[in-house]
Amino acid sequence: MEKQHKLYRTAFVLALITIFYNIGEGIISTYLGFEDESLALFGFGTDSFIEVISGLGIAHMVLRIQRSPESNRDNFERTALRITGVAFYILVVGLVVSSIYNIWTGHKPLTTFWGVIISSISILIMWILVWWKRKVGRELDSAPILADANCTLVCVYMSIILLISSGIYELFKIPYIDSLGTLGLAYFAFSEGKECFEKAKSDKHCCCD
Repeated sequence: MEKQHKLYRTAFVLALITIFYNIGEGIISTYLGFEDESLALFGFGTDSFIEVISGLGIAHMVLRIQRSPESNRDNFERTALRITGVAFYILVVGLVVSSIYNIWTGHKPLTTFWGVIISSISILIMWILVWWKRKVGRELDSAPILADANCTLVCVYMSIILLISSGIYELFKIPYIDSLGTLGLAYFAFSEGKECFEKAKSDKHCCCD
């Protein structure tokens, strides 16, 4: 029983780490993305802020299943999911429209150096969180925590897209690559938004499990 309590406490701490990391990442990425005129980095940072809302729902979920492992998703979690879903869809529209505009006008970022740095750090941090959440989820035999780990993996995919687009532009200055990377981020943001609404309407833990 004591071990189980420690595992749930670890799961809650991991949820908090995810929240605070995304806040920091969001602030830094949006600022540098704006300064360097990199739409991909700015969009990546905005996505991080949306992940904070999702993270609050996850932290609440951990406390709920600790009290009652067989309980279903409650109103707080469903509301957080709906707000997150709306935010993702708004982000998708903004990213797609901005990308098309940048391609149309031939706009290019001043540099994507910070996109390379931030995405590299994000891949490392998020992969550690995925591994740790999976470890805790398996030891607790908790489908919700394992599902959260799989959903965190999406953040790794988005970081990889940012790394590839930022790296290619920084090395070869290929036009439109930053905008194409932004469209890649928009694809995953749309998928996450769709998933949020599906989760809010059911008791299924995660569409990516």
